Amino acid sequence: MFEKILFLLCLSSSLAEQLCTPDASVGYKVRLSIRTALGDEAYVWNENERFLFRATLAFAMRNHMSEQEFEVSNIIVCGETPRVSFWFVVTSPLNTTRLIDKKDVQEAVRKSRNRINSAFLLTDKTLEFIGIHPTLAAPVEPATPPWLIVFGVVMGIVAAGIIVLLGSSLVQGKRKKEAHDGDAQRQRVENGAATDGVYNMSFLDDRLTHM
Repeated sequence: MFEKILFLLCLSSSLAEQLCTPDASVGYKVRLSIRTALGDEAYVWNENERFLFRATLAFAMRNHMSEQEFEVSNIIVCGETPRVSFWFVVTSPLNTTRLIDKKDVQEAVRKSRNRINSAFLLTDKTLEFIGIHPTLAAPVEPATPPWLIVFGVVMGIVAAGIIVLLGSSLVQGKRKKEAHDGDAQRQRVENGAATDGVYNMSFLDDRLTHM
């Protein structure tokens, strides 16, 4: 009985590995530029790093399809090259001979892209999933809405215009008042000079009468 179970497991694993071939229609190519990213501190790509990749992909699939428990064995890698590029496919935990749809794999990778990059100390440019574009970061929204900024600028211009008009009106009013006071002062001076040159005729008549 045990031998039959072991045979079925080996057969299932063999069939799953046959599902992964370079240029597979449901597979994805991965390219790592470790030396470019890390320089002298670059690590060697080996079986342990490959296992880590499969583990991070299993995590990404679990994170995206929480109703299924993906294992490392569900991530099949093939077509590896010395320059660290390879293909991978994802099998279903319920049936290892059935491949997970590319759309689900793509969304899983996008959701966990930062976690995958961090595991290998790489970025979107040095850890490339060919055909899966990284999700763009959400644009940073300013603390103050743009319309409120525009409204504030417009109101500031209007307020400045009102202040200028009020200031101009006050200056013109002050100038008019000063001009009016000056005219009135000159008029009083002229009237005073004219009064000094007029004799009191009644007083002169009284003096003549007494004489």
